[in-house]
Amino acid sequence: MQMLEWVRFVAVLLFLVSGISIFLLELFGVFRFRFVLNRMQVAATGDTLGISLCMVGLILANGADFTSAKMVLVIIFLWFASPVSSHVIARLEYITDETLEENCRIVEAKEPEREEEET
Repeated sequence: MQMLEWVRFVAVLLFLVSGISIFLLELFGVFRFRFVLNRMQVAATGDTLGISLCMVGLILANGADFTSAKMVLVIIFLWFASPVSSHVIARLEYITDETLEENCRIVEAKEPEREEEET
């Protein structure tokens, strides 16, 4: 029984350290990139993954009860809300930025050419 507690402790520790490491990498990326859309991409993915890993660690530490179920709901909410909100903000930046061509390259997608079948 004591071995199982040590395995659980190590798993909780790994999840929490992984989540905090993702947050630190996100912080470095936010200050490293100059363009706002690059910063936003790093912040959105880092928040979603870092919070999820930390919450999974807390769920393992807490055990199976009602509080853990609420933490699972928080993870699900964050997985839906964070990418959607960052996409809306990025779309606003794309539409309103007057210096967009200076900061990035815009590539328009072409429709693939279709070969006509000879009958």
